[in-house]
Order: sequence, then C-alpha cells, then structure tokens
Amino acid sequence: MSSALVPELAVSDWRKSKSFYCDVLGFDCAYERAEEGFCYLRLGAAELMIDQIGKGRTFDDGHLPTGYPFGQGLNIQIRVPSIAPLVAALARNRHPLYLPVEDRWYRADDQEVGNRQFVVADPDGYLLRFFQQLGSRPRRA
Repeated sequence: MSSALVPELAVSDWRKSKSFYCDVLGFDCAYERAEEGFCYLRLGAAELMIDQIGKGRTFDDGHLPTGYPFGQGLNIQIRVPSIAPLVAALARNRHPLYLPVEDRWYRADDQEVGNRQFVVADPDGYLLRFFQQLGSRPRRA
C-alpha cells in the first residue's frame, strides 16, 4: 500500500472490528486473509491493519493487550476532509464518542494550526482521533 507508517491493531474479534471500521466509519477493506483474521483497511490516505489475536501471527511475550481497553496510552489521529459524516454515522449506530467534537488550535513554531476533531473508541477500546483541518493562524501570545 502507500503509507509509510501503518499501525496494526491486535483485536479480539476481527469480524466485529471490520464491521465497525467499514460499515460504521466508512473504511474500505483493501484485502483480507480470513483464515488469519486479518484485514487491511483504508480511509482516504489513512491505512490501518487489524489482526485477530490467536490467529495467524500473534505477537505474544508481553506485547498483547491484557484487557479492555486495548492500546492504553495510544490514540491514532486520522485526517479526513470532514468529520460530520463520521459523527452522523456513529450517532446512527448509537456508538458513543469518547471525546465530543471540538475545535482545537495547537502551537506549531510561530503559528497555530486548527483541527475540528473528536475521539471514538473502537470495539476493543483503541482510541481514534478523527480531524479535519481548520487552517493556520499567527501564534497568539
């Protein structure tokens, strides 16, 4: 695929995760290996892999999640053209937001860059921060 960095998430039920990512959030399944519980997902330029724990290759020896929520200390930021369709899809599916929609401005050297964003937890508790760019402005004192 084309991204230089593609996270692979160990999941408890790859079909449930695939449904959440594809049917709710609108990711496409580029390809899958059902016998391994694996799926390579894309949303625009963002790419993500999900892999069923205990099928195919499983990284063990202390690297597996030990309980819900998985991915503690990690959130994955995903740029989209607009967050509105995602927020609407999550509401239709009665899937709660972890953090509500907000506009945030972050200092980046001598300017600020803006994001309209929200955070949602996937079925295993991985945090996904979807954002759309609001542009940039001079840094405020």
